[in-house]
Amino acid sequence: MADARQREITDRQWADATLIWEYHQMGQEPRPCDVAIGLGCHDLGVAAEAARFYLDGLVGRIVFTGGPNPSRPDHFPRGEAVHFTEHALSLGVPEHAIHQEPRARNTGQNIQFSREVLQAVGVDVHSVLLVSMPYMERRAYATCRKVWPEVEAVCASTPMNLNDYVKTIGDDGLVIDSLVGDLQRVIEYPKLGFAVAQDVPETVRDAYQRLLADGFDSKLLV
Repeated sequence: MADARQREITDRQWADATLIWEYHQMGQEPRPCDVAIGLGCHDLGVAAEAARFYLDGLVGRIVFTGGPNPSRPDHFPRGEAVHFTEHALSLGVPEHAIHQEPRARNTGQNIQFSREVLQAVGVDVHSVLLVSMPYMERRAYATCRKVWPEVEAVCASTPMNLNDYVKTIGDDGLVIDSLVGDLQRVIEYPKLGFAVAQDVPETVRDAYQRLLADGFDSKLLV
């Protein structure tokens, strides 16, 4: 397995990554929903965006979901949900508006366990605002449609382009690996029953295959 992070990213690789980045984003306008679900990851921007939606009045409560991050276990040592909650509290979200779900280890569990948390406290949910990293929007949507088809799912993430996102992470190779890995899941998860199928344009598939051939493969399913 090649280590893409030790190499300079070429213009063609960057163009392919940008095409996949844009595909991953659903382009939905955030709108009022019953609840926001902040999907666990290594990016505190998810917690900040969920907090913004609450403070702007788009949602009445937030569920932060996720255990220790598998990619960066030292980044949120007490679990993603705990650290996301603390960040949202620091931004002014009141404690009573936040629910924590600390067990989930994948996107399907994020949504299923969040659903169970909300059911346990008697919240009637018809719409959810799924808050994720920008390149996880499409996978989050497809997973929610499979796991919780009764609700209307709206996807949202911190609005930024790929260049700016890479600057926040500080590792262009890791980001491209992640874009490729998430696209693989968009393609393969419906076959495994984890998500609904979505159209993947041929141009996006071609970019995916080129980046795979170049060794951007550290985030692939085993």
